[in-house]
Amino acid sequence: MSNATRREWTVSGMDCAACTVKVTRAVEHLPGVSEVKVALMSERLSLTLAPQTTDPGQIEAIVKRLGFDIAPRTGGGPAASARATGPGAPGHGQSHGPGCADHDHSGHSAASGTAARQDAGHASPGHVHDDPADRGKPWYRTAKGRLVIFTGLLLALAWVFSALASATWGYWAFTLACLIGLAPVAKRAWEALRLGQPFTIESLMTVAAVGALFIGAAEEAALVVFLFAVGEVLEGVAAGKARDGIRALAKLVPKTALLEEHGKIREVPAESLQIGQQVLVRPGDRIPADGEIVEGTGGIDESPVTGESVPVTRGPGAAVFAGSINTETALRIVVTRAASDNTISRIVRLVEEAEDARAPTERFIDRFSRWYMPVIVAVAALVILVPPLAMGADWDTWVYRGLALLLIGCPCALVISVPASIASALSSGARKGLLMKGGAVIEATARVSRITFDKTGTLTHGKPDVTDIVTVPGVAESELLAVAAGVETGSGHPLAQAILRCAAQAGIEALPASDARILVGRGVVAEAGGAKAWVSSPRHAMEVGGIDPDHIARATALEAQGKTVVAVFRAGRPLGLIALRDEPRGDAADAISQIKAMGISPVMLTGDNPRTAAAIAGQLGMEYRAEMMPEDKMAAIRNIGEQGDVMMVGDGINDAPALKQAAVGVAMGSGTDVALETADAAILRDRVADVPALIRLARATMRNIRQNVTLALGLKAVFLVTSVLGITGLWVAILADTGATVLVTLNALRLLRYDPARTA
Repeated sequence: MSNATRREWTVSGMDCAACTVKVTRAVEHLPGVSEVKVALMSERLSLTLAPQTTDPGQIEAIVKRLGFDIAPRTGGGPAASARATGPGAPGHGQSHGPGCADHDHSGHSAASGTAARQDAGHASPGHVHDDPADRGKPWYRTAKGRLVIFTGLLLALAWVFSALASATWGYWAFTLACLIGLAPVAKRAWEALRLGQPFTIESLMTVAAVGALFIGAAEEAALVVFLFAVGEVLEGVAAGKARDGIRALAKLVPKTALLEEHGKIREVPAESLQIGQQVLVRPGDRIPADGEIVEGTGGIDESPVTGESVPVTRGPGAAVFAGSINTETALRIVVTRAASDNTISRIVRLVEEAEDARAPTERFIDRFSRWYMPVIVAVAALVILVPPLAMGADWDTWVYRGLALLLIGCPCALVISVPASIASALSSGARKGLLMKGGAVIEATARVSRITFDKTGTLTHGKPDVTDIVTVPGVAESELLAVAAGVETGSGHPLAQAILRCAAQAGIEALPASDARILVGRGVVAEAGGAKAWVSSPRHAMEVGGIDPDHIARATALEAQGKTVVAVFRAGRPLGLIALRDEPRGDAADAISQIKAMGISPVMLTGDNPRTAAAIAGQLGMEYRAEMMPEDKMAAIRNIGEQGDVMMVGDGINDAPALKQAAVGVAMGSGTDVALETADAAILRDRVADVPALIRLARATMRNIRQNVTLALGLKAVFLVTSVLGITGLWVAILADTGATVLVTLNALRLLRYDPARTA
């Protein structure tokens, strides 16, 4: 299996979790096939296929026999489900500069995060399945709609004929209507049976309808077939609406772009743009690719991408996302990401792939559904056999009640209750810049009772400025800055960038440097100007004689003002101090208040010194722990986690170990690779207030799931009892099945309109 390849297809027509199981079980036993995953909302079949075993064409043929449409998934664009609807270009993008982890020269940290990355199920296979070409059409023009109209006409004709003819001829008219309408259902039941799946809604429908004919209930049998078709249409409509959120993301990017080459402008497909090409974006146009502005300054409406309602001003050097709207002047933008890798493409993929990360509740219900349906069939058999055989009851009566029980046996509503809610929440969150990687993350987020925050780049802007420069006697500020800038050259850390900006603004050239190394938790050392030089925390400098004794009190005083202080020195020769300040984000204090109001305890974990940490934490009204190495943060999260589930919020770069240690790791980073892929969840907008919003969305999703499970089980329980008692019949039973599925799906769709930013 070392040469096995991963293959993907788009399977259209899957309307409930039963469909995914039907496909899964049909292909998972084929030779060479393993790791089969079928995602309902993204309509994706993926599997690992060993070479020279099963031909991919055989897999496609089996899926088509089950009544679905299937096509290979090619390219790296957004969702295949989105491609099927027609958008030519993938997503959008966002590539602001990387956020920085807490560092504050308690140690530069350059650790990059690594990405952290399971089958929707149900015990009865699919229903009437649509053609991809049906998408976007009115229901009556779809394949399902035509079947409803056809079976409805048959039923109406049978009623008319029975009214004009004798009862006997009327019975045969209803029988004919039932058999014609049942034929496609019976065909699918037979195909599923041949593939080893006897317990399907199609097989139950076929048995119930034929059984009803045998006991003389032809009119009711025909009505059941019609109602089944109606239910299928409603399920298809509801499932389509649940997918619309994902498809809408992929439609944000325009199909064409104005490519500028050799002074000439021509229109090209946006998906054909390559990295390094330059495009012209006119006022009012959508930006066709992730890129960087090289000419022009104006407002950018990022609301389609991040949900940010206020346009932001961007100029040369600023990163922009595909799908954003240029609101003011013409901009020239250099493409920085291919269409298949821009932020919207990655968001769509994350939302699709999130279906694999199933919530514990979903996995439990899946296991439950695997034995629920066979048990219901066994109970129906007992209901049919025991009263007539043991008590001499009327056979027709108890056969009828047993058949009604069969129709309630499909757990569609129960099994779709969880994935429908999760898919809606993922889609809703993605439109607001809140990404969660699957149901397991949503469930864990809803349970969070404590949150730990990184400081720099998370609670603060991550863009400090130099506020004070203190030199020892005989050392000029220019020398101090030249040495510090030389040591920091090439670093992407916020403090390093602040020092480099300060030197550039003062017209001071950084000393040539080489062999730069990070001293984790302490600072940076490099060969600068022909000799070793250090930029480190005052604490480390004191240990190695790198700080003037007279400057120790000064450093303490600066830190008490909430500033971060670094010492600059050479071997045995202190040069001076540089103080920097990074202000808290404007919404940080309000966000911490919201978190406390939700009954969650916030704690700031920082590598900075205690005085600076105390100043920032005091402004925000939260606890703090200072001078923490990366391993200290991990240990702290482990200890805090013993008191309840803990969430870690960081920038996704230096905090990767801590993000992994937490029950839920949340990365803030404006759509950078690390922010989108390191943690369990990501916040695209650099807003601390989005952290409580993320939790509110997760809690609302779990409430929705509990409502759906209660609704599904409650309806099943009621109609199981009423069917056995003879209060309700076959047509009510089929309504109880498909109706419950539609109800839980519609309830799940309410999450698409949920606003997690509302605190009331």
